[in-house]
Amino acid sequence: MPSVGSAIDNLNGVSVYYNGAFDKTYGRNVTYDGYNLGLKYQCVEFIKRYYYERFDHKMPNSYGHAVDFFDQSIKNDVAYNGKRGLFQYWNGNTTRPKVDNIVVFKTEGINVFGHIGIISKVSENEIEMVQQNYGLKSRINYPIKSVMGRYYIDDKEVIGWLSLN
Repeated sequence: MPSVGSAIDNLNGVSVYYNGAFDKTYGRNVTYDGYNLGLKYQCVEFIKRYYYERFDHKMPNSYGHAVDFFDQSIKNDVAYNGKRGLFQYWNGNTTRPKVDNIVVFKTEGINVFGHIGIISKVSENEIEMVQQNYGLKSRINYPIKSVMGRYYIDDKEVIGWLSLN
């Protein structure tokens, strides 16, 4: 078993760290220039660190739980989410999910914070998502369905996805 804070995977050179238990935190991770990446080894911290390191993207609102990344008050299928500086796509719209999109999940059961991961691969029928704070399971596949020209990540907990463009 790896120790907490050990790298268990990486996506494009950005490490995925082991958290031990989903409800544990180990202080805040802040960049050299003061940007808040989030609580160490949580799913949100990986997402923000990935976008910061890979795309030099700082989200205007650097706080919030995973479920807060998707602005559910925006009802358009595709819209600009100013809190995150990203475009958001409701699950079941005409835009197919792409590599580097952020997938946002609802709250579920004892997890009142939701979950979030990054798409690492897309094939005709599924996506692979990389995630942090899901035990040792850093990669997971989800089916993609197309129904009447609309794309769905086939999991009832997926709210939608976010993208730089």
